[in-house]
Amino acid sequence: MKKFTAIVYARTMEFLRDKGTFYWNLLFPIVLVVGFSFAFNGNNDTIFKIGVIGESTLGEEAFLNLPSIEQISYDSDKQLPLEKIRRHQIDMLIDFNDGTYYLNNESNSSGLLRIVGEKDLAGFQEKELSGSPIRYVDWLVPGVIGMNMLFSCMFGVGFVIVRYRKNGVLKRMKATPVSPIVFISAQMVSRFIIVILTSILVFTGTNLFLHFMVHGSYLLLVLVTSLSIVCMISFGLIFAARLKSEELTSGLMNLVTFPMIIFSGVFFSLEGTPRLMQQASKFFPLTHFIEASRAIMIDGAGIVQILPNILVLSGMTLVFLITASVLFKWE
Repeated sequence: MKKFTAIVYARTMEFLRDKGTFYWNLLFPIVLVVGFSFAFNGNNDTIFKIGVIGESTLGEEAFLNLPSIEQISYDSDKQLPLEKIRRHQIDMLIDFNDGTYYLNNESNSSGLLRIVGEKDLAGFQEKELSGSPIRYVDWLVPGVIGMNMLFSCMFGVGFVIVRYRKNGVLKRMKATPVSPIVFISAQMVSRFIIVILTSILVFTGTNLFLHFMVHGSYLLLVLVTSLSIVCMISFGLIFAARLKSEELTSGLMNLVTFPMIIFSGVFFSLEGTPRLMQQASKFFPLTHFIEASRAIMIDGAGIVQILPNILVLSGMTLVFLITASVLFKWE
């Protein structure tokens, strides 16, 4: 334990003494959250999102085919799209199976869509819902925090160990009584402490003046965050297992992290994108963290609802750790 705690302390102090890296991890996500909250705070969207259930019976000249309208298909279960209407995430739901359409009477777009679709939906029954909108910043914050966690875990563990290998630190460490498992575990614990504290500080600091919507349990949110951090650190260890070139490591990590950021739903919803893209995103740990966090914060989900995400993150962590342990070499 003395060897373990000594390495944890040394690695943590190395991070804290690097002021540039410390402030980057702390301030960068805050700037992003605040910036996007102001940039997308308005309600001046020009594209209507309309959910559709069943096959359309309207003609080619119907209002659904207008360029300013985006159609999103749903299955026969109305629970999800109706909840999205209540939260102003879609503007209308048309169910062609039973001839009804739904509008939110608190939405600014409901009156216009009622007029535009009056002719095409003449034989349909209208049903009204109500509900307050979700701000973009409420939806965005899990993605920004997850992105910051990803960079901090990947580069804070993988890149650092590669630098140790290149500089001969690992070679000298091999001559000490420290075993690989102790060394790697200490690196993981140090990075975990740094990332979890940074994430909590960023969330708490921005929440003081943005007041995020959190309908679920804070404890469950911390649990998901902790598991995701361990999973991302384990993923970073795969790159640290054998590589000794910082340039190659940086390139490979960027090659992996940027597709994660783009296709994990950090800045925009994957709803309405090709199904292949949505399925591919399930292979990213960042996707499962964002889905679970948003479900807790926005939907008030409990552990049963996010259990699939927890199981996937746990399985990924196990696979990443086994792969990294098999590939790891001191030199």
